Amino acid sequence: MHYFTKSEVCLWAGSVMLILTAFFAFDRVNYMTLTASLIGVTSLIFAAKGNPVAQVLMIVFSLLYGIISHSFAYYGEMITYLGMTMPMAVFTLISWLKHPFEGRQSEVQIHHIRKSELLLTILLTVIVTILFYFILKYFHTANLLPSTISVTTSFLAVCLTFFRSPYYAVAYAANDIVLIVLWMLASLENISYISVLVCFCVFLVNDIYGFINWRRIEKRQRNSA
Repeated sequence: MHYFTKSEVCLWAGSVMLILTAFFAFDRVNYMTLTASLIGVTSLIFAAKGNPVAQVLMIVFSLLYGIISHSFAYYGEMITYLGMTMPMAVFTLISWLKHPFEGRQSEVQIHHIRKSELLLTILLTVIVTILFYFILKYFHTANLLPSTISVTTSFLAVCLTFFRSPYYAVAYAANDIVLIVLWMLASLENISYISVLVCFCVFLVNDIYGFINWRRIEKRQRNSA
């Protein structure tokens, strides 16, 4: 029995081909960007299956993406991924390993987020957004408004991922859209960043699939219970 379906293999392979094509067409120099993109898209296909391996890959991706963001003075992205997404990926990895579905470490038990957890997430998201706005402004972050919105969507996404909610993928999809705008603006100044832009377009498609598949898994787990 194959772990990934044919559709998932095609999605991953197609994503990798688009990333490679964009890299060799517009960059051909920053292999760290290429490595981060490939690790990121691989993380997403594991995340779509509810597999904790996704969080291990996300830790590596966050480190590399933070370095890439620094190169274009996107300090919001750098601080968000190094100071928030990466540490939260560690906590999420622990959470997912502690809540396997029927003892299978390859699939997390999906959690229906409680009202109190949702209210806490919203409150913390508002606080983090306001705090980061002034931090990013202090560091003269490029494209301040979309960078701040990226912090908002990123924090919301990592919280929902920690709580094992299918809606983590919706928040990440929203974050992908913001990042597409950010790197589109960067690409206007440096064409090599088109490879990063393509990366997040690919991420958007994968996160949409992640939400659809988590709803399927949620239904299966509920019926099994």
